[in-house]
Amino acid sequence: METAAYISDVRQRMGERVSGTPLAFVRTYGCQQNVADGEKIKGLLAQMGFGFADSPEEADFILFNTCAVREHAEDRVFGNVGALKHLKRRRPGLIVAVCGCMTEQQPVAERLQKTFPFVDLVFGTHVIHRLPELLCQLLTEQRQIMLLGHEEKTIREDIPIRRDGGARAWVTAMYGCDNFCSYCIVPYVRGREKSRRPEDIVGECRELVEAGYKEITLLGQNVNSYGKGLAQPVNFAELLRQLDAIEGDYRLRFMTSHPKDASKELFDVMAASKHIPHHIHLPFQSGNDRVLGEMNRRYDRTKYLSLIAYARKVMPDITFTSDVIVGFPGESYEEFLDTVSLIRQVEFVNLFTFIYSPRPGTKAASMPDPVSHEEKTRWFAELLKVQEEIASQNCRKLAGSVQRVLVENKDEKSGLLSGRTAGSLTVLFPGGEELVGQFARVEVTEARGWNLRGRICK
Repeated sequence: METAAYISDVRQRMGERVSGTPLAFVRTYGCQQNVADGEKIKGLLAQMGFGFADSPEEADFILFNTCAVREHAEDRVFGNVGALKHLKRRRPGLIVAVCGCMTEQQPVAERLQKTFPFVDLVFGTHVIHRLPELLCQLLTEQRQIMLLGHEEKTIREDIPIRRDGGARAWVTAMYGCDNFCSYCIVPYVRGREKSRRPEDIVGECRELVEAGYKEITLLGQNVNSYGKGLAQPVNFAELLRQLDAIEGDYRLRFMTSHPKDASKELFDVMAASKHIPHHIHLPFQSGNDRVLGEMNRRYDRTKYLSLIAYARKVMPDITFTSDVIVGFPGESYEEFLDTVSLIRQVEFVNLFTFIYSPRPGTKAASMPDPVSHEEKTRWFAELLKVQEEIASQNCRKLAGSVQRVLVENKDEKSGLLSGRTAGSLTVLFPGGEELVGQFARVEVTEARGWNLRGRICK
């Protein structure tokens, strides 16, 4: 059957199972690419006649869209899936599904099959477009369905998207990763790098701008290597030029950038652009060259700092965020201190920091790791203290300045509006809820730690 026929069949069968509109509850874990996948899943579910529930208890279909980057994320998923056992017992007609990066690991898929037999549907990252077919098969055959792997060479451009936000949108520029960093499971669960055609990306972004979206973030496990496999080669800097030419009042961000592929051309395009904020997320992971070599990152400290220096030369106001791994196998305290010194040198506005988590199947998982978790935790605390001091200093420098802020939501605790500056710093300020989803000029009145407070400029 064609996809449309599967969609029609699911609509009919779900209509026979439940009274009224069937409801789906979708929970996504992990990175922005997972969020983008979740929006495609919701788009397909909407086509199949589903509405959306706010909690699992209300739903007729529950789906967990999973992350495999760290062990903690996997443990959360297993815990939340296990908690559905009693709900499924009370409501045998409930459909439970698990998809995403976790399921592409064979041991995880086997555990789901053996330990959680009440999970009806398990599918991987490459077959989202086949969800109507899989649901139709499940409803017809009344047995557990599993479909993993099956990576396609072509990119499906026909999957509907049900976006979660009204002001910010995620747009996938490319899929997969060819880097094989020794600690990372992503290439094994996401597959090889594939780039979308630039005209498809430009068309999607133009539609978003015309629909009133104020911030578009391009996604890729390594957006800087965009262009591989295209009939007419276009690099990432050129893609940004084409997107920046779209008329409108919006911001264009991108992530994640790999330092080995970041170029002077990229920073030149950012500096000359009308819509790209002077901010970049540029993960360095470690400040020590030996550790970077063991991580297979394919750049060194000098190369990374030269990128920072050039970016600041062409954009003096640029801000940086980054990812850091503490306690990589074999890392010594002295090597860890090289990471701390790099943090002091660059002065990041924010860091996403993690204690190393072994991922079965990666090279690093089999490396000797003599430092205890307790010791790594002490290093982690030391790093956080340094970063908090730097973040506070960066915030204090903005006191008295006027920032253009995209208002994202109203903070429930304080009742204040919350928004982000072009430099990716959060500002809290009083104002009406009608400003959510709009740009506002905000004077920064004070810095409280690494948070900014402000007031709207009249």
